[in-house]
Formats: sequence, structure tokens, C-alpha cells
Amino acid sequence: MQPGASSKSTRSSTIQRMNIEAIGRATNEQRQVTPTVSNVLEDGTIVELVFRMENRTTLFATSLAGRWTLARQVDVPGRHRLVPFSPSNNLIKNEVVLLPSEPHSYGTEQELVSEVISFIHRYADLSPSFEQVAAHYVLLSWVYDAFNDLPYLRLRGDFGTGKTRSLLTIGSLCYKPFFASGASTISPIFHTLDAFRGTLIFDEADFRFSDERSAIVKILNNGNVRGMPVLRTVMNRQREFNPQAFHVFGPKIVATRGRYEDRALESRFITEETGARPLRKDIPINLPPTFKDEARELRNKLLLYRFRRRHEITLDPSLADPTLEPRINQIMLPLLSVLSDRLLQAELRNAAKRAQDSIIAERGLLMEAQVLEVLMEQMLSSSRSVVPVAEVTSGMIRRYGAEYERPLTNRWIGSILRKKLNLVTYKFHGVYVVPMAEREKTEMLCQRYGVSVTIDAASKEGHGDVGTSGAF
Repeated sequence: MQPGASSKSTRSSTIQRMNIEAIGRATNEQRQVTPTVSNVLEDGTIVELVFRMENRTTLFATSLAGRWTLARQVDVPGRHRLVPFSPSNNLIKNEVVLLPSEPHSYGTEQELVSEVISFIHRYADLSPSFEQVAAHYVLLSWVYDAFNDLPYLRLRGDFGTGKTRSLLTIGSLCYKPFFASGASTISPIFHTLDAFRGTLIFDEADFRFSDERSAIVKILNNGNVRGMPVLRTVMNRQREFNPQAFHVFGPKIVATRGRYEDRALESRFITEETGARPLRKDIPINLPPTFKDEARELRNKLLLYRFRRRHEITLDPSLADPTLEPRINQIMLPLLSVLSDRLLQAELRNAAKRAQDSIIAERGLLMEAQVLEVLMEQMLSSSRSVVPVAEVTSGMIRRYGAEYERPLTNRWIGSILRKKLNLVTYKFHGVYVVPMAEREKTEMLCQRYGVSVTIDAASKEGHGDVGTSGAF
């Protein structure tokens, strides 16, 4: 061997190794790195962020074709690389958002449900039926992205009735739960929901100030239907107007002291009234140190439930109840589709019917219901082609005038008919009238408002052509 040959070979090997490392770095640099919490890839791979408390690291748990693994990153076609959120993320390290640590086996699905119910019963005082609903809502939260519409859970009652404890207990088991309260500002709530796409657990969701109340109502109104983001004004570095769409779709569990004024929003909740009875004496006053470990273990089992069931669960339209209003069927179907127990399905339908009856009863106390009652009586007892608005006003004055501090006028009643009930009115022979063609719509509105009118009842009212010119 000639002198210097060994050194030349060493230099050549070093250069080759450096070239390979450079190619590797270039390949990595060419990939677009995306911090990710969760994803469902085109090939069906489910990617979920997990957090290892013992060494404070974040990893991905991935599942495909019934097998799961842990990974530090996931490469997807198109030069994309998914990396987990940092364990130093404030929401993760401060346990504002709770994550599983790895998938754990749970036996049968019914055994898993029983474990969830036992955990809820151990730490929260809820009615037996709501315990069942809450346990299955936990399961629904882990596969919620398989549906396009979702119900919300609500605990409603005064302070000291166990609302916050119930929120913590149920929420600790949900899919990527994010804990917030009425003391939180709105902006981080929008950003966290958009980034983590998990379950919002909201305590004291009444809000005292109108701006905050308006913002949370937007989240709740848009958050139960997929594809309805909330637009918020954001300025870029160039000070350009650049609205951003925040995705707020997902499960939500809230605690309030009262009701929301928006009746449409009220219809989205499955509600448990707290404080109706003394709290159970076996409920611990303070949560034990084992609470977090127990909750994490169940989240680990629920992660495996997601891996097993996410691609199997679909909406079952055959579970719709024809006696329920479309909105109530819409929010109940996802939860019914998760349930496998027929008896529990029937119990949930009964709860939905009770909620519907309550909504109808509340509508029946509104002025719109009174106007409908008088109008329907006019329609049933008349053979004319129209009903004058003035006659509806006269009927309202005779029957309900004493209930109102201000005078009942034709203008006010006409406004209720047009704007609140969406009935057609037009001018005929110099006066405003409701055409008989609106009778079918009026009958449907009577059902919606719980108004029952018969001809016998209508015949007891005297009907003249008040404020009219000529017969119709």
C-alpha cells in the first residue's frame, strides 16, 4: 500500500458520510413540519397526541387496521411531517387541556361504560338517568368527528349544588377536554377550540357582560354543527384587515345558573337540574389525590375505544322519533347512535319528550301563543276568506288585555303576526287581514306553541267586523 492511501480512504469515507448527512438534512428541510394535536389521514390512520406525565414528553399514538403504535413524528404524503405539540405548551403542562398517555385495553364496550358510570357516580351527585346520559356523552365525545350535529350537556342550578364538581368529573373523561370559566377572556377560548378541536368544559357560562355573553352564545350556536366557523377580526403584520375563521364544532358541557334568552340555543341542551335534593353523603368533599390518575387511566381506555370505533360509528337515521320536533331529533340522533342498549335509548327518547314538552309549555306562555289562540278561533268560526287583524286585536283585548301594561294595538298585533309568527298579512278593503290560506301554517304553529283550539271554544266568542268596511 502506498503511503497516504489510508489517509485518503479515511478522507473519502468522511466526505461520503458528510454527504449522506447533508442529503438527510436537506430531505428533512424539504418537508413541511406541522405541529399537530390529532388527525385522521386519508389512508384511515388515526393520529392522537398523548402526554407522558412521568417524563413530561409528548408523542403521537397512531392506529391503523386495528394496530396502534407510539411515534415521535408522522410523515404523510406530499412532503408533510406531523410533529406533536410541545410538552411545554402552557395548556398541556398546566393541565388546562387533558390528554391520555397511551392506549389501554378495556375489555368489552359495556365494561368500559360501566367503569365510566362508576367513576362519575363516585365523585358527582347526578340523577341515575343523567349518569347514563353523561357516560354515553363521554363516549360520543371521543368519536364526535364522525357526526355533523351534536347535543350539549348542561348542569343548571345555584352555587353550592354540585355543578362544578360534576363538570370536573365528566369533563376529565372527555376527548381532549378544555376547561374554561366565566372568568376567562373570550379570545383564548376561540384559539384553543380551533387548535385542539376537543371538548369545551365551561363553568359559570352565564356571563355578566353583554359582549362576553354574545361571544359565548356565538360559540354555542355555531359549535354544534360542522362547517359553521365563527369569523373574528384579526390584523396581520401589515395592518391589513384579515378575518380568521375559528372552528368551534365539538362537544360542550356547560354549567349555568339560569337559562339563555335564545330559545333556539336552549333546545340544544340535555339538562340536569342541580340542587333539587340533598347531596349524597358518600360524595367526597375534596377530590382525592387518586382522582387524576383514575381519570387518566379511563382516558387511556377511551383512546383505544376511539381507535377501535371511530371508523365504524355512523349516524343511524332509523332512530329518529316522529313525535319529536326536527331540532330535538337532530341533536339526539348522534347520542342515540352511540348507545347500544335499547332500554337506554327508550329512556333517552323519554327525556327528549319531556324536554320538548317543557319547551312547548314555555312557548305557551309567550304573547305569540295568545295571538295564535285568538287567530285560530277566528279562522275556525269564520267562513270568510280573510281574518281582519283588528278582530284578532279585539279578541286579545277581551281575553288578555289586563295582563299588559301597554295598550294592545292593531300595529302591535300585526307586528307579532308578521315578524314573530311569519304569517302573511296584507291590506284588503282598507284594513290589514290574515288570509285563510295561512290556516295550515297557523295550525302547525299552534302545535309548536302547544295551543289547542276547538270550534266549540271559538263559538263562545262574539265576532263582529271590528274596524272593517263591508263583509268578506
